[in-house]
Amino acid sequence: MFRERKMGKSSGAAPGSRDWTQIYAIYGLDQWQTILFLLFHAVLFTILSLLYLTYFDLITLFFHRLLPIGSARFAAGFTGSVTALSALCLFFASAHFLHSSLPLHYDVVQRMVNSVNDWSTVKHALDLGCGRGMLLNAVATQMKKEGSLGRVVGLDRSKMTSLSSTLRTAKIEGVGEYVTCREGDPRRLPFGDGYFDVVVSAVFVHTVGKEYGHRTVEASAERMRVVGEMVRVLKPGGVGVVWDLLHVPEYVRRLQELKMEDIRVSERVTAFMVSSHIVSFRKPSQHVVGPGEVRLDWRC
Repeated sequence: MFRERKMGKSSGAAPGSRDWTQIYAIYGLDQWQTILFLLFHAVLFTILSLLYLTYFDLITLFFHRLLPIGSARFAAGFTGSVTALSALCLFFASAHFLHSSLPLHYDVVQRMVNSVNDWSTVKHALDLGCGRGMLLNAVATQMKKEGSLGRVVGLDRSKMTSLSSTLRTAKIEGVGEYVTCREGDPRRLPFGDGYFDVVVSAVFVHTVGKEYGHRTVEASAERMRVVGEMVRVLKPGGVGVVWDLLHVPEYVRRLQELKMEDIRVSERVTAFMVSSHIVSFRKPSQHVVGPGEVRLDWRC
């Protein structure tokens, strides 16, 4: 079994935490389409609720034509209540997505960085699915703070134009010299075995294989390939830290199969309306099992 470590807000929050408006100014908003979709429907349902309230008698008359006399008023009131409740739920969901995309994301990123004990000795780090670069720059900032001479690579499936904007955020954060980005397939990482001291990833692995559907065997196999690749490119003794949604138990089981050490799972963090966890692990220094000292194959 894996060991569980609680990671409350107090354990990972960095001193002088930023206001969410500062985070937005640098990184923008990843989930803006979803938030706009939720807000649009929240406003729509709010308008419908007001119409129900204003024209309740006319709506009751309409229901009276379809239902018995005693049921018409109840049906109109019930429908209006459900519409108003739907508007409230949609406003809440949009606010939660906004919170998850900015202040919560930033807070969890700081906890992930704090999961690595010593950044001063890190020569090469990888951010898998770097996106706009919030975790990438947090790693680079920590390396700079502790005097590391290394670099952190941000890998993403996006086109190079998107990666150029990621590099711009690194320059804004003052860590441009520590950061490089490249496009690549997370299921076949373009790096040699044992290249990185640290591999991190934030809310990315669950998106791999989504073309097959999240709950299918094919999608699970694709995600497990990513976990195997993360392990493969880690140096012996290297550390991996993953924050992800929905499928964390799968990752833990795969890490156990690959004989990873010091596997830790954080307490639940509700993000994007679902449960998420931070998983950290360490690659064994000795890649042998059994009396014959057979080398483990990290690939899936």
